Amino acid sequence: MRLKYGCNPTQGFAALEPLDGGKLPVELLGGTPSLINLLDALNAWQLVSEAREALGLPAAASFKHVSPAGAAVAVPLPDDLARAYEVQGQSLTPAALAYVRARGADPKCSFGDFVALSDVVDEATADFLKGVVSDGIIAPGYEPKALRTLCEKKSGSFIVLQADAGFRPPEREARELFGVRLVQDRNNRKVTPADVAKTVCGTLTPEATRDLVLGLIAIKYTQSNSVGYALDGQMIGIGAGQQSRVDCTKLAGAKADVWHLGRHPKVLGLRFKKGVKRQDRINWRVRYIEGDLVPSEEAALREVLDQPLVLLGPEERRDWLSRLDGVSLVSDGFIPFRDNIDHAARHGVKFIAQPGGSTRDAEIEAACREYGIAMVHTQLRLFHH
Repeated sequence: MRLKYGCNPTQGFAALEPLDGGKLPVELLGGTPSLINLLDALNAWQLVSEAREALGLPAAASFKHVSPAGAAVAVPLPDDLARAYEVQGQSLTPAALAYVRARGADPKCSFGDFVALSDVVDEATADFLKGVVSDGIIAPGYEPKALRTLCEKKSGSFIVLQADAGFRPPEREARELFGVRLVQDRNNRKVTPADVAKTVCGTLTPEATRDLVLGLIAIKYTQSNSVGYALDGQMIGIGAGQQSRVDCTKLAGAKADVWHLGRHPKVLGLRFKKGVKRQDRINWRVRYIEGDLVPSEEAALREVLDQPLVLLGPEERRDWLSRLDGVSLVSDGFIPFRDNIDHAARHGVKFIAQPGGSTRDAEIEAACREYGIAMVHTQLRLFHH
């Protein structure tokens, strides 16, 4: 399959080729993907397939630059979250629900994402996708009307890939770099609920078990180092590709705070003038939440609002963020210092899954006990590059 181009337009030739004369794991139904589109699609497909198998629920992922901005399973939305995601009053199918949650995790970063769904794409999901800015989708199948809707998106340039759900890749994989070929066993170790069955301290709720499993699967396909926060069947913050683990923890925690503040009554109550596009409304809500508007931004926000602008105050922020609770944290490598636990506790974390194996494991466990956090040592490192 000839691709649009490689990582950059200057890398003009790019192609998707089967190994050893075999068949491709995907079929192109619409659009012309680039190399990065395929990297997103193939990683995202593995994520949602594994989550579907592990949790028995339709799963979705929103990918950007070979890491998930969000991932989720089909768990019903409470009213305030439906308002935050702008789907209040809509009848969402499980597939649509999973993607709405996945995209809602970090909607600013999901702008122009690549979508993955574990289940057949139905009309409700296609109708939702029609109204968002996205580059493409991979799924095991499409209802006829849904396929027509998606193939018409972006004047026909929206990428539609159909995954072969029965495809099994070789046990070894290779990467060519600077004139050499690197070969390794494929990471075919699947994450299951059994991986979080035994805690080092504290106990898990059924919801925490689900969220930890989802989180571990999500970071398995996230550029390392990575840390993720999960709640109610979805990721709410992913810190990807940082050299320092505590920076991952801080980045994911900051994203989780923005997600939670998105449910604040002042944010939900923002009224925009007629004609303001959905993505613009989303971006303005995020900037309103972040609160560090420069004068020109504040003036622009006033122009698009159909009400006086009243900013969130520091006390309002602290009070609302103090209500974030029951969050699950996952880490693709062992937690080396207790500062990760100290920062996690600020973001409502009550459950942690990490490989363990640090020389400071006892110190990490003591910090968890101090904060009332239940922790699991999975003995499973999940680095991904």
